[in-house]
Amino acid sequence: MDTSQLIIDTAEKIFTDHCDKSLWDATEQGAFPSDLWQQLVANGFHQLGSANSGTETKDLFAFLKVCGRYAAPLPMAEILLANRWLGASAPAQGFASIGTQAGDSLVQVAWGRQASHLLGVEAGSHDVSVFDAATLQQQGANLAGEPRDTMVAEAVSQRIELEDLPFAQMALARTNLMAGCLQAVLDLGLQFAAERSQFGRSISRFQAIQHSLAVVGTEVAASQRAADAGVDAMGTDRFEQEVAAAKARVGEAVGVVAEQVHQVHGAMGYTYEHRLHHFTRRLWAWRDEWGNEFYWQAKLGQHLAMLGADRVWGYIATPS
Repeated sequence: MDTSQLIIDTAEKIFTDHCDKSLWDATEQGAFPSDLWQQLVANGFHQLGSANSGTETKDLFAFLKVCGRYAAPLPMAEILLANRWLGASAPAQGFASIGTQAGDSLVQVAWGRQASHLLGVEAGSHDVSVFDAATLQQQGANLAGEPRDTMVAEAVSQRIELEDLPFAQMALARTNLMAGCLQAVLDLGLQFAAERSQFGRSISRFQAIQHSLAVVGTEVAASQRAADAGVDAMGTDRFEQEVAAAKARVGEAVGVVAEQVHQVHGAMGYTYEHRLHHFTRRLWAWRDEWGNEFYWQAKLGQHLAMLGADRVWGYIATPS
């Protein structure tokens, strides 16, 4: 069996067994999903994409798509990229998380209260700052209820210089999480339309519902390709621009997909008892993290403007 497919199949089995509404509700109340984390560690998923792991970068991002599809309530994007950047210095116990550096503080740190090591990145910088110790300043959460903490870091213990901008790598990780989550939202919409009956027939037979789901399917397909293009561009001189296009495109898709599928559900998906909102709230939160679509559209626009009118079409039409 293909190694990549084996990784995906195994991850799906673990997430199917563990990721359900009771777990999502518990993590929103601050409970760390220890059982799920231990299962992933036991199967080596925390080392995907790292040196000497026998896996490739594309495996890391393919796994993040699966995480998004199951709304896995763990900071796997931060854990995987931190381990990849740290290499042999990656923590043997616990996990490292990543936040945006603002002076001596790290903000928006995913599960910072639980992390053993912290890494700080700044937009536009190739450097990553590593902190072995930090103090929790403020507990917070994003729209999905995922912990996002502010930490006061002590002295930098290590600096790592990366070829691909770390801020853009984190944006690409969010893009792949969103691409997977969008697929889950489409699946929920298709399932509900097939099961729900109105006026004596399945609502999937109504043209308006069919049109809505067709629009959603188009947006999801475009998002999958945009996310893949960003991964394919790693290590090239147009990586940041491909990430900009991908994060912006997928961010736009989030608005369309969430609106249409909630309409298909007749707003039932907004209720606390339903599971749809666990996915759409993650989409809305992830869309704004590590640069929203407006941030990345401006980045891409600035780059194209600097190329000059005579070179823009060649840049867009020519693959890297």
